Amino acid sequence: MKGRLSRLLRALFPGQEMPEDAFALAFLQGEERALYLAMDPRDRAHAVRVAKRLLATHPEAPDFAVRAALLHDAGKALRPYRPLERVLTGLYAPPVPPYPLRRGLWGAFQVRRHHPLYAAERIQDPEVRALVLEHHAPKSLWGQRLHQADQEE
Repeated sequence: MKGRLSRLLRALFPGQEMPEDAFALAFLQGEERALYLAMDPRDRAHAVRVAKRLLATHPEAPDFAVRAALLHDAGKALRPYRPLERVLTGLYAPPVPPYPLRRGLWGAFQVRRHHPLYAAERIQDPEVRALVLEHHAPKSLWGQRLHQADQEE
């Protein structure tokens, strides 16, 4: 609960967020850098915290797992960051199809539910893509570890 409250406050007061882009860009390759930089600063700061938590708990984490941690929410960049929309879609996410991607609140629900798919479709590395795709429903060991780091952040 404390983590969710902290994330809510950071969402509402974006000036508090200072993403460590140099840390992230040191790990990312090629098109991954553009995907990361397209994210809102609040999402980039969250991604760096998740990657650092993953490394703190699993210093042996392979490079692809750290890159997946940095890109796990890149699919959210398809829409502008709107804090109240994010709160609403976090509280209620009806089952919606991923395509066609719509505007308005319906599109917000789509991005909330399908952001792993939207990010994975833009990632070339198959290992990174697989972890990003499963970060909400982990199937692999590193998927479980990424999910845990994301939940603890």
